[in-house]
Amino acid sequence: MKGLKGVIGRVRGWRRGWHERSKLQRIDLYTRVTLCSIIWLFAVSWGLLPLGETLGRGAVTIALGGAFLAANVVQSVLSSRNLTPAFEDYRGTAPFPARRLRLPAVLQVVMTGLLVALAGVGGVKDEGLVLLLLDLPVAFAVPYVLLVPVRRFLLHAAAFSVAGVALLAAVGVPGGQLFGAFVSLAVVTLLVLVSGRPSAWSLSVMWQAEEARDMQARLAVAEERLRFGRDMHDVLGRNLSVIALKSELAVELAQRGNPAAVDQMVEVQRIARASQQEVRDVVRGYREADLPTELMGARGVLEAAGISVSVEGADGPAGIGAPAAVQAALGWVVRETATNVLRHGDPRHCRIRLARTRDAVVLEVENDGAGPVGSPGGPDSGAGEGDGSDGGGGAGLRGLRERLGALGGTLSAGGAGDDLFRVTATVPLTDPRTRPGGRGASSPAPSRAAASLSSSASSASSDPAASSDPASASAPPEER
Repeated sequence: MKGLKGVIGRVRGWRRGWHERSKLQRIDLYTRVTLCSIIWLFAVSWGLLPLGETLGRGAVTIALGGAFLAANVVQSVLSSRNLTPAFEDYRGTAPFPARRLRLPAVLQVVMTGLLVALAGVGGVKDEGLVLLLLDLPVAFAVPYVLLVPVRRFLLHAAAFSVAGVALLAAVGVPGGQLFGAFVSLAVVTLLVLVSGRPSAWSLSVMWQAEEARDMQARLAVAEERLRFGRDMHDVLGRNLSVIALKSELAVELAQRGNPAAVDQMVEVQRIARASQQEVRDVVRGYREADLPTELMGARGVLEAAGISVSVEGADGPAGIGAPAAVQAALGWVVRETATNVLRHGDPRHCRIRLARTRDAVVLEVENDGAGPVGSPGGPDSGAGEGDGSDGGGGAGLRGLRERLGALGGTLSAGGAGDDLFRVTATVPLTDPRTRPGGRGASSPAPSRAAASLSSSASSASSDPAASSDPASASAPPEER
């Protein structure tokens, strides 16, 4: 009773293990089991039944038949064990140890010798000899066909067939049986080839497709992480700069006893709340920069820092007629460059030019106070490269180039002479990726938090304490 329960438990375990496998793992297991079944099917049928003729034909014949059967069983066991490593070698995941073929090769030679000896003593004749020849190379050939190229396998099979037929002829097998023996060896060679190689090839292709899907999923996750990090950098970079600037201004006003310090801290509070909302929008995936809003926000923030700003454009940002994705990408450029103007150098004037050519939209942001070449904030410094986060890695400009590159656009930044620094963004209008809803924008919905921040910055620009107090001009360059 206990034995029966144990068998039932094993069957249930096998069934549970089968259902826990993926579809591809089931196909993999099915293919391997099928090839193993072919090996044992040949060994039990064509390798065993003809040996019945040896019974009653003398002790030598029986001994030769028994030895052939034992060698065939051992060869089948070794072939079944070598099948999985042969599959792994075919897929290129793990090399097949050459030493594992030594014993099967020796057994193949022994089995061939035993079969020739049986034919020589008359132990098997006619149909029996043909069946044993059909079984003779199967166990060795099934894993071997996966380990070598097809041409080499056919050459080795042809050499084996010729050698086998020659040995049979040497022991006196008639010519008609020799021809049947050669045909049998050729047929079984082709049978192993067309059953083993296509199965391994199809299985390998399916595994490669599965690995490609896994890789695509991992790349999608990595891309989303990069997008999220870029959006967080773009959203918080300018806001934190404005908060730092206004906090410093409030401290200086408070030290002088100026009640305007309270107004500055109120503005800091408003900007911080707007930043919280923007972070929520980024997390939810609904953040998109708006070009008109970003231009107004940049003007308000820069003027609040004591920097004069001029925005040039024939028809204004709303009249350039560019797709929403293009305007969103340029909005991120305005946001990032305004952050850099605040943080780097010692600017007094910033000029923003927006123009539409025949097939592109061009945005230029130019500021003075870049400093000499090689100095902090200068054209060749890390800050001059537009880093909006760490002041030396150029992460800000790299993020902008990724955004514009998704739309087929370009970004250039560098010194423009006379202590000037210029950022130029060009986005084509004819590229199919610039259609509304393209990948140039980080998400499909406009930002309410950006408008809130812009209104805060605009109100700060009208504050007399922020625009006229010398404290705004005395802020350290790295904070501006």
